[in-house]
Amino acid sequence: MIGEYFKLRQRQTSFKIECVAGLTTFLTMAYIIFTNPDILSDNTGMDREALIAVTCIVSALATIMVGFFANAPIAMAPGMGLNAFFAYSLVLGDKVPWETALGVVFLSGLFFWILTLLGLRKKLVEAIPPSLVSAISVGIGLFITFIGLKNLGVIVQGSEATLVKAGQLNATVLIGMAGLVVMLFLEMIKIKGALLVGIIFSTALAAIFGYIPKPEQWITSNLNLSAVALRLDIVGALKWSLFGSIFTLMFIDMFDSVGTLVACCHQANMVDEKNRIKGLGKLLGLDAVATMIGALLGTSTTTAYIESAAGIEQGGRSGLTSVVTGILFLLALVFVPIVQIVPRYAAAPALIMVGLFMMKEIRRIDFTNLEEAFPAFIIIVMIALSYSISTGLAFGFISFAMMKVLSGKARDVKPAMWIIAIFSLLFLTLEQIPNLIERIKSFF
Repeated sequence: MIGEYFKLRQRQTSFKIECVAGLTTFLTMAYIIFTNPDILSDNTGMDREALIAVTCIVSALATIMVGFFANAPIAMAPGMGLNAFFAYSLVLGDKVPWETALGVVFLSGLFFWILTLLGLRKKLVEAIPPSLVSAISVGIGLFITFIGLKNLGVIVQGSEATLVKAGQLNATVLIGMAGLVVMLFLEMIKIKGALLVGIIFSTALAAIFGYIPKPEQWITSNLNLSAVALRLDIVGALKWSLFGSIFTLMFIDMFDSVGTLVACCHQANMVDEKNRIKGLGKLLGLDAVATMIGALLGTSTTTAYIESAAGIEQGGRSGLTSVVTGILFLLALVFVPIVQIVPRYAAAPALIMVGLFMMKEIRRIDFTNLEEAFPAFIIIVMIALSYSISTGLAFGFISFAMMKVLSGKARDVKPAMWIIAIFSLLFLTLEQIPNLIERIKSFF
């Protein structure tokens, strides 16, 4: 019954493989259970305990919906970067009450959903040239490798001159590297579940050598959501001064989800004979619905997670992977102290491995053709160095249109691609528009 619903045989997978993939995805993104509440509560005054519960519930609901309705191995949760924009820009910077900020998140999801119903988002994604699709995968691979190295402690913050530098080979770094070696060895001899085994191995080493503190309790019963749930102020968000923030959130979510879905769905072979993503409309629609549900329950924008690639690399090919990941988020509601045991440096090697596997797409980019090579290069570099998928895509899409104009081939650019380039330009300049208007007024 389960196999038929999720088409396991057609996708050349099995119940066991999907379960391992779902657990791997969960372990690589479980940090969001604690990171999202920390960012929001420390800077907005929202209740942290309620946010932990909401983060688990929203992640579970969104991911399970993707599994059942889109049959895709894609996990969703409150987005990193998006929560920072919510906390630092909206609440701290613009002095917007967090209830109104949740209204802004809801409206951005609503507009996103309307664009999806009209089919505009799907057309925009399908207008992206194959070379840029490959560049997105490579760029995200480099990006999550950087995140993995940072979480492992191999890369640390440097001086103003160097920005980053190599970290010291302390005990936790060595423990994480031991897990990486296990992953590499198991992958070389074609053993399924290599990433999961490596994570467990590193966690066990950390426990043996006393680097994991024993939890004060094994379960938690504090599931009160009332402090943040249904507290959003939609009417208060319907101000002209906040429309810029609404569209900024929408653009960030659009480019982040597009980049993640393009990379992960191609990695999972969810493409047809024309290289178009199967079920793209459903995935984009669910992304928007998840954002609205998240705002209602009391958290920032929900989006597709690139850590889904870890589960896909372990063989996850169907929605059953997502369902398993979602169920684990629900279980985490009760077993938060146990989930917290897995240190980030133990899960970090899985991200490095996934980055390695995603780099293979670079062979599809023709670097002898400058019109194709430069935009692809910009996407790859800017995703990693700007620490933002959305920013990297915006620079790349603008570069693509610019190169076509410079080469006298502007007519080769599809209308939808021109729309993407315009959206990208708006996304990069939206915050500067009020200052530009003021400067123009000063001349008159």
